[in-house]
Parts: sequence; C-alpha cells; structure tokens
Amino acid sequence: MVDLEIVLLFFLGLVFGSFINALVYRVKYNSVKKNIPKLSIVNGRSICPNCKHQLQSIDLIPLLSWIFLRGKCRYCHKSISIQYPLVEIVTALLFVFSFIYWKNGFNLGGYVELAIWLLILTLLISLAIYDIRWKIIPTKIIYLIYPLVIANDLINIYISKDFFLFLGYLLGFLILGGLFYLLFQISSGKWIGGGDVRLGFLLGLLVGGPLSSILLLFLASVIGTISSIPFVLSGRLKKKSTIPFGPFLIIGAMIVYFFGTQIINWYKSKL
Repeated sequence: MVDLEIVLLFFLGLVFGSFINALVYRVKYNSVKKNIPKLSIVNGRSICPNCKHQLQSIDLIPLLSWIFLRGKCRYCHKSISIQYPLVEIVTALLFVFSFIYWKNGFNLGGYVELAIWLLILTLLISLAIYDIRWKIIPTKIIYLIYPLVIANDLINIYISKDFFLFLGYLLGFLILGGLFYLLFQISSGKWIGGGDVRLGFLLGLLVGGPLSSILLLFLASVIGTISSIPFVLSGRLKKKSTIPFGPFLIIGAMIVYFFGTQIINWYKSKL
C-alpha cells in the first residue's frame, strides 16, 4: 500500500514542477524583453508561451491540463512543449525519491531540513532546465539558492552537534568553486562559463568536504561523458558544439548529497 506521505509528495512535486516551468520562462522572458514590463517570478498569472493569452485556473492543473488539452493551448491551439509535463513528472519523482532516501530522520529538525532541501531541489532543477535550453546558468536563480543552502548547513551542524562540519562546508565551497574559477581564468571563459563557477561554489557549499566535492566532479564528468556518446556517434554533437555542464553537476550533487558518504566509505574499504 502506498503511503499517504508519498502520494502527497508526488502531487506536491507536480505543483512545484509547474512552478519550475513558470520560473524558467519568466527569468528568460525578463532577460530578453528590454522595453516592456518585467514578469514577476512569484506573482501574476501564467500565460501561453505562444499566443500570450492569460491562462485560467482550469489550464493550470499540473500534468492533467496538458493531458486533457492533448498538449495544445486552449486558445491558440498551438502545441505546448513536452518539457512542461516532463518537468512536472521528474520533479514529482525526485520529491518522492528524496522522502524515501531521506538521511536526516523525521523528527522536527529532519522535517525542516527536508522542506529546505525540496526548495533547493526545485531551484536546482530550474537551473538545469534553463542551462539545457539556453546553455547559460542564470545568476538570479543561483542567488536564490544560497540562503537555503546556508540554512540547510547550519541546521545540519546544529542537529549533529558536529561543529567541524562547518570546516567541511567551507572547504567544499573553496575547493569546487576555486577549481572552477581557476579553469575559467586559465581558459578565459572558453572551457566553462561564469555561471558554472558560481554553481561550483554553491554545490561545494551544499555537499561539503574535499572528498565529497571531488566525488561530485568525478560523477558529473562520467555522467556527462556517457550522456554525450550517443550524440557523438549519431553526428548530432560536433567538435565545436557546446555542452551544458550545469545539469551534470546538479545530478552529481544530488547523488553525493544522498549517497556520498556510502560511496566514499566503500571506496576507502577497497584501498
């Protein structure tokens, strides 16, 4: 029997996935539309990305509206990208995954940390989607995540009573972010962009510790390489093609956040 918490988290994930789609669209819209009023990232009604018609409540039911409308706008009848339901489903599944594999218990502090993590996760998915679509990591979203990551770290330190964790988070911040900054400077921004540097500092602060940061980078590189092979073999990826690295860093960070300690301990046991 499926737990009520899992069902609720799945539907909550669908809602937050819908928010991600709106956030990504509005941040991009505001970055390219210079002479018209900006769209708020938290307020205001959603609009069709094609005809710009304001959507009604019946059009905004996560996943179900897209299915019932057969992937088309109710007003202009143009196709709506498959991105929208996919992001909602992936977010919902990651919410459930986070609950099932939550490592910090379910006392009051654990629930607070879980809530903060789900907010961090939502914004990280937003970064990944934005980077996949436009090959750039928006600074505005990164700066929204920093307070949440700092709060997450401080709560974890307080609950564990292990104040050496502070040093670990600081080292993760400096090592991963510093490495990316060095690569950025050496290549004059040709290897990685400034957004990747800011993301590196952020993710280092999230996972904490030198070993966790190195593992994150290793996993991101392996996942990125494996994911690129089919595109290289099919000819869709050329020698001069640009590959967004942000999504692979975010996937690596998620793996390390949940399983980093086990992976590192397993590796040490094999030495």
